[in-house]
Amino acid sequence: MRSFVLGNGKSRLQITYKELQPHGKIYACNAVYREFSPDYLIAVDPKMIIEINQTGYQLQHQVWTNPHIKFKDFQGFNYFKPSLGWSSGPTALQLATDHKAKEVYILGFDFAGDNGLLNNVYADSNNYRKSTDPATYYGNWQRQTEHIVKTNINTKYFRVTDRNFYDPQWQFPNFKTISYEVLRENMASWSKTA
Repeated sequence: MRSFVLGNGKSRLQITYKELQPHGKIYACNAVYREFSPDYLIAVDPKMIIEINQTGYQLQHQVWTNPHIKFKDFQGFNYFKPSLGWSSGPTALQLATDHKAKEVYILGFDFAGDNGLLNNVYADSNNYRKSTDPATYYGNWQRQTEHIVKTNINTKYFRVTDRNFYDPQWQFPNFKTISYEVLRENMASWSKTA
């Protein structure tokens, strides 16, 4: 099984959801539901869960979150038990791993900011900071992602990036950084064998 885990770093704008859909399950985070319905939506920020609940999106789609007192009476959500206490992106990566994906392609996990500024495709929208705000500290995201890769050696992880963003250069046998060009070449070969 192949999965795609989408963070909301700007690098993921180089490919569309429709291009990925035929090739595997899509796990995506937070406000992505505003424009696309992934197979699994993951949101751990209470403000985002309140927003999602107001739309009723979770009544028709799989939405995963952590238990929280603010939304203990909300209907239709799936809860992580126990909560990892992690950010949405690494939590989505863990869910894809728990679902036994053999190959996981990680998009939009840019880690670092964009020239020192916030790097998020939803900047300047409801429940997000401004695009002119300083970059978010990425150390926690990086550590959480690294932990998943290191502890799931039977899963192959491919971080897709355009290399304009930070590359941690991890040396794990089950991890590789690839370009969007290589991902598209892979997708073309998958289409031929489908």
